[in-house]
Amino acid sequence: MIRRKVLVTGGAGFLGSHLCERLLDADCDVICVDNFFTGRKENIAHLMGNPYFEMLRHDVTFPLYLEVEEIYNLACPASPVHYQFDPVQTTKTSVHGAINMLGLARRTRATIFQASTSEVYGDPEVHPQREDYRGNVNPIGPRACYDEGKRCAETLFFDYHRQHGLNIRVARIFNTYGPRMHPNDGRVVSNFIVQALRGEPIAIYGDGSQSRSFCYVDDMVEAFLRMMAAPDAVTGPLNLGNPVEFTIRALAEKVIAMTGSHSELIFRPLPEDDPRQRQPDIAQAREILGWEPSVQIEDGLERTVAYFRQLLDR
Repeated sequence: MIRRKVLVTGGAGFLGSHLCERLLDADCDVICVDNFFTGRKENIAHLMGNPYFEMLRHDVTFPLYLEVEEIYNLACPASPVHYQFDPVQTTKTSVHGAINMLGLARRTRATIFQASTSEVYGDPEVHPQREDYRGNVNPIGPRACYDEGKRCAETLFFDYHRQHGLNIRVARIFNTYGPRMHPNDGRVVSNFIVQALRGEPIAIYGDGSQSRSFCYVDDMVEAFLRMMAAPDAVTGPLNLGNPVEFTIRALAEKVIAMTGSHSELIFRPLPEDDPRQRQPDIAQAREILGWEPSVQIEDGLERTVAYFRQLLDR
């Protein structure tokens, strides 16, 4: 059997570790690259005995020389707590990382997938968000290191495609949740579950009326694989996410009920530039990839709660 050689940057992270699993299941030879800023060895420890899995500690802001056929570029802290910790490094990871991975793809003629983000839409004035919406981003705000870094990375991907004929795939990922989320990443699902399991007050920023759409990790990884396998003309950008929308308050109440917690809700000021609404229009993903999420929020939350319950009991 000839196995595809696949590189996953950020492979020890939440999404990356699930992707590495699926690629191994598909008989790929997987190289996982991570600098462990937010990635965790626990996420990939169970893969280390697989002879077709290789772990490389490396920072994508420096060039990497490998022979691969496909590249999934997932390397970048994705939660405000982490990407605002060192905003200059966050921008470097998005921009220098993209340049280095695109350079590798150009040399090896690999197809390269970019994990972009719904944050390219900023605080949107169009709802739901479609791929042709150009966004409402504050370029000098505290979230700009991530938002504008990812926007610049998209620019680089399409310039390499036009200038060098590179096969690219650009996915705009909306809120995703599931097992292996970092317990201290500050994202709303992990925050609420950890606080509820500990019996702590659940902190809602703003009045809780702002909305998000939550996609379970298995559905998201399936979309990644379908997009990579699509014809070369499918460059994206494609929205990937769950179009079912929830208010933040409704999510908190659902988590409290599911965990049997007695946590109370407390309200704190909304962070600067925090989006009021976030909901993907996934018509293109449905049409082009034949994909839409299948895991219901109740089922996904149940699996995620079980993961965090086990994690906190250690």
